[in-house]
Amino acid sequence: MKDLIGLAFILLVVFGGLYLLTRPQKPLTTEEFEKRAAENRGMMGAGMLGLQKFLDPAAGKAAEVQEDFRQGYLDGEQESGDDNENVNRES
Repeated sequence: MKDLIGLAFILLVVFGGLYLLTRPQKPLTTEEFEKRAAENRGMMGAGMLGLQKFLDPAAGKAAEVQEDFRQGYLDGEQESGDDNENVNRES
């Protein structure tokens, strides 16, 4: 009897998980999809990046440098968008 209760519980968990994975969801619009894709790398990408940082510390530093470049930093200093402003200060 205990075996049947355990088997029923395991089957309930398995079928419940499959239902949650395959249930119909509200469709995303193109704008919502692009917004979510731009905001997140996704759990798998974040996990792999963490693993790569652990296995290869240089890859972690490279990811930090790439993020700095995206934010406009170069060698630890933020670049200004107007080069003429720097020239006028020196004159």
